[in-house]
Amino acid sequence: MRTLTTTIRESDLVESVADALQYISYYHPMDYIRALGDAYKAEQSPAAKDAIAQILTNSRMCAEGHRPICQDTGIVTVFVKWGQDCRLESDKSLQAVIDEGVRRAYRHPENPLRASILADPAFGRVNTKDNTPSVLHVEMVPGNTVSIDVAAKGGGSENKSKFKMLNPSDSIVDWVLEMVPQMGAGWCPPGMLGIGIGGTAEKAMLLAKESLMGAIDMAQLKARGPQTKIEELRIELFDKVNALGIGAQGLGGLSTILDVKILDWPTHAASKPVAMIPNCAATRHAHFTLDGSGPAFLETPNLADWPDVNWTPDKAAIRVDLDALTPQAVRSWKHGDRLLLNGKMLTGRDAAHKRIKDMLDRGEPLPVEFAGRVIYYVGPVDPVGEEVVGPAGPTTATRMDKFTRMMLEQGLLAMVGKAERGPMAIEAIREHKSAYLMAVGGAAYLVARAIKGSKVVGFADLGMEAIYEFEVKDMPVTVAVDSDGQSVHHLAPLVWREKIARMKSLEEA
Repeated sequence: MRTLTTTIRESDLVESVADALQYISYYHPMDYIRALGDAYKAEQSPAAKDAIAQILTNSRMCAEGHRPICQDTGIVTVFVKWGQDCRLESDKSLQAVIDEGVRRAYRHPENPLRASILADPAFGRVNTKDNTPSVLHVEMVPGNTVSIDVAAKGGGSENKSKFKMLNPSDSIVDWVLEMVPQMGAGWCPPGMLGIGIGGTAEKAMLLAKESLMGAIDMAQLKARGPQTKIEELRIELFDKVNALGIGAQGLGGLSTILDVKILDWPTHAASKPVAMIPNCAATRHAHFTLDGSGPAFLETPNLADWPDVNWTPDKAAIRVDLDALTPQAVRSWKHGDRLLLNGKMLTGRDAAHKRIKDMLDRGEPLPVEFAGRVIYYVGPVDPVGEEVVGPAGPTTATRMDKFTRMMLEQGLLAMVGKAERGPMAIEAIREHKSAYLMAVGGAAYLVARAIKGSKVVGFADLGMEAIYEFEVKDMPVTVAVDSDGQSVHHLAPLVWREKIARMKSLEEA
């Protein structure tokens, strides 16, 4: 006997999606906060511990201020399990209704979120201005309710997704351990790894993404012990990935990941598709159910549940006056040094660098002088109220590698970004005796508090990708590549891999 049909009103679905996206923009899932708090207590690497402290402090600030955890407020992915006894009361498609919820969330006047979605991705790459369309996955299931998972995924972590058609006899563990070091730190660890096994190529990727919607429960799993082969695999991967010593932000340490989630599906006898997608320090997802009674409600987390961690500038850090910076001062910095930047810096990321190249190729004058300056790779969120700038954390620096030599030839002294640099950029840095400085990804609101002035000085039409001039006070960074080409992202994980191996040997002795 069939149950009565449940009517899901368009307005309820739109409001629920919009509210969920606002919610996840400033509230971390509490399972992530608990796991990160435990990682902070256990961490022995000073650099990694400082990075985790910044992430935790930023998280609480965002929860209190209702501002984005990260300036990259993500591409929206929505998983819908639609009960077969439900009907949508709308003349629009489900995609259109959900996209209206996305539109309202990202244009919210009190907490506008950065629109990062570009139409015509292969050619024109024109911003849609409202972060639509979302990526929607729908499954029809028995029942008279609609269950929805909403996620916002930043480009830095999404770009590190991996996939391979393994041979049936190939080792999944070996493949993961080969891929994780290749991912570098651009996905902002510590986070999660989502793994999909089986099905077809696209099904494995979908499984990996959907697995990231699950709660972090590795500590509980280890406490009770694995009960299935999949749980055994989760634990093995968790331990072996962390033993790589990559650590928070790739600075070397004990916690590279907080959990491994795995979903599988039957596959062809000749196939073994495996996908891996990381979730970054700005883990953002929420679940709600609609039953026809109105919009969903997400409970406000208790601020008292955040760890008592309050990052403050390192007293031992080197204070740098950007307005009087010299090549000699830059050459004195060594990889791993902590700096506090003060004064004026320029900003610029992908689109600005491409336009600079085009202008130089045409022999046109640039809108700003880069000689003797420092550039910050960032695309900030628009400010609200009395803010000078919205959340303004670093973007992945490797995307600017191909422009690095060109920029250094303009007299640039140093660059600030997120994660490691590639060989081409490191060689240019070494030859020009410049430096690359790393800010913590996942601490965007904390970094924004260090920005005391902001104005557009070039390419205003590029919006968040315009060239700004920021005035900063005690902005925390780490020297990631020094003027000799020594990279902390290459050296620190090697040191910590050896330390972790020795610690494990002592435990087993």
